[in-house]
Formats: sequence, structure tokens, C-alpha cells
Amino acid sequence: MKAIFVTGGKQYYVQEGDTIYVEKLDQEVGSEVTFDTVLFANGVSGTPYVEGAKVVCSIDRHGKRKKIIVFKYRPKKKYRKKQGHRQPYTKLTVKKIEVK
Repeated sequence: MKAIFVTGGKQYYVQEGDTIYVEKLDQEVGSEVTFDTVLFANGVSGTPYVEGAKVVCSIDRHGKRKKIIVFKYRPKKKYRKKQGHRQPYTKLTVKKIEVK
């Protein structure tokens, strides 16, 4: 069974058993989280969401991605700014997809 759901302003296409990385969620490691903003589930499309559909995931870990460097400068003006950024994430494993 496959589904498309929304979290953190992004859409994720998953099936049972998949491991995905999403924007950081404020829940503890080992707990389960349920997403009910499902756009597509098992061939059923909704307008905008499929009613009664849920994606149940377990939280495996929290972490930060690799550092990216943001470098800004203005030519011939002696302006340089170097900044780093590490985006926090949550690693999820999809347990089951329910459609009523």
C-alpha cells in the first residue's frame, strides 16, 4: 500500500516499511506519530485530503544534517559574510497505512 502525506510543508510518497527524513518533530524517540493529512492512499485521491486515511510512523531518531556554507559577497565593496547552517531532522519508519 502506498500513500502521499504532508508534514513540514512538504509531501512524502511512502509505502509500509520505508524510512524517511522529515522536518524535526517535537516528540520523543520511540513514540508513534500519526499523519492524517493524506493526499493519496492506495489508489484513492482526495480533494484535498482523503477522509479517514492515516499514515502511522515510529520515530527512530533526531539529528542534524551535514553543514552547508552560505557565502555572501559584494564585488569591489569589501563585503563578505560566511555563515554555516545545519538543518534538524527526524528519522521516521512507516509502520502502516490505513484507509477507511
